[in-house]
Amino acid sequence: MPELSLPDVTLHYEIAGSGPPLMLIPGMLSDGASWFPVIELLATQHQLILLDPRGAGRTLPMDAPISLQALAGDMLALADHLGLQRFAVLGHSMGALVTLAMAADAPERLSHVIALASTPRPSARLPAIFASLCETRAQGDDRLWLHALFPWLFHDSFFRDPEAVAAAIQAGIDYPYAQSLDSMRHQTAALARLDLKSMAQSLPMPALALLGAEDALIAPGPAQAAWTNLGAQVEVLKDAAHSLHWDRPDAVAARITAFLT
Repeated sequence: MPELSLPDVTLHYEIAGSGPPLMLIPGMLSDGASWFPVIELLATQHQLILLDPRGAGRTLPMDAPISLQALAGDMLALADHLGLQRFAVLGHSMGALVTLAMAADAPERLSHVIALASTPRPSARLPAIFASLCETRAQGDDRLWLHALFPWLFHDSFFRDPEAVAAAIQAGIDYPYAQSLDSMRHQTAALARLDLKSMAQSLPMPALALLGAEDALIAPGPAQAAWTNLGAQVEVLKDAAHSLHWDRPDAVAARITAFLT
């Protein structure tokens, strides 16, 4: 099991595919497995570095200090460990904020920046949303809290197939590395303390932001303006919500591959 031991955390990571390196950084409540729908699509042309961030998956300890600076430091340390002098980075949701912190700390290391379903100016209501999800989970019914989570993540079309919803909920329950409630609370508390001043205020490298037209967490209009202000290309995908790489994996992978090549 590939691991990197750092002073205050041991990072779990995996490598897939071959080609120019692309580091994938998941968002809140997620680990490297969250990229499943696009891994095979992207691995045909890129070496993917899939990792579990602090507070999720197999990275330990689960209560390691979380900040944008710490997360960015982890990613750059992993790149050093793998001998990557220059690489592309893809972040989903909060993972995209980590890419902006990396772009501030070491812009010369990043060949491309790609953000999915994120904004450089996140809403102050996000910590409250995740805190309410924590309290729902604290009631002890995993199905209940996953039913509460999914409408924030997936497009309307997902809910038109009750069997698919039931299967997804069962998969979440059965996942052996599911984030614990304590870790979920720890990550949520960190979200409320993020220092947005540590992020890059402009992007000297090529940058692409993909947004979901029906994202309930990240309003695409303000997000598009914020990314454009940083110098990124922006595209809003129809029929996609917050987890747009699950809603439209083929379209997302195609746009990423075209941008990187």
